[in-house]
Amino acid sequence: MKVKNSRLEAIRLILSTKDVGSQEELLNELAKEGFKLTQATLSRDLHQLRVVKSVGVQGGYRYVLPRSSQYRHDGAQGDVRPVTPQADMTGYQSIKFSGNIAVIHTKPSYAGTLAYNIDNCDFAEIIGTIAGDDTVMLVMAEGTSRTAVLRALRTIIPNI
Repeated sequence: MKVKNSRLEAIRLILSTKDVGSQEELLNELAKEGFKLTQATLSRDLHQLRVVKSVGVQGGYRYVLPRSSQYRHDGAQGDVRPVTPQADMTGYQSIKFSGNIAVIHTKPSYAGTLAYNIDNCDFAEIIGTIAGDDTVMLVMAEGTSRTAVLRALRTIIPNI
């Protein structure tokens, strides 16, 4: 267990100090630190750490820890909310409603990260999301108004 804890801490340190865009890159960085592991083990570690792949400022992908600088802590409950330093970081293009469903269109490859961010905010107004490459389907909670959903989403999509 000591080895695993050390390895998880090494992953945290690497991801908080370097832009890593692939598991292969991360495996190489871990090897430099003396950790030899398989891609399957690394994948399980990333899942345990709740690491996500996010679109960076330059448009490339990078792994991000849930409590990294791209996230902020909100309130005394320690809620974690994604931070969007630039309005375009979400890739948001449009939103349309039908009944208790909203469809959000994004730039290609932004939908997964946006859906992850919406789900991790635990908005009372939103039950959950399903993402494709450039589309997020969002299910609104029963009795929730479109205005309430837009108000909630505005915290992570400033230009909605």
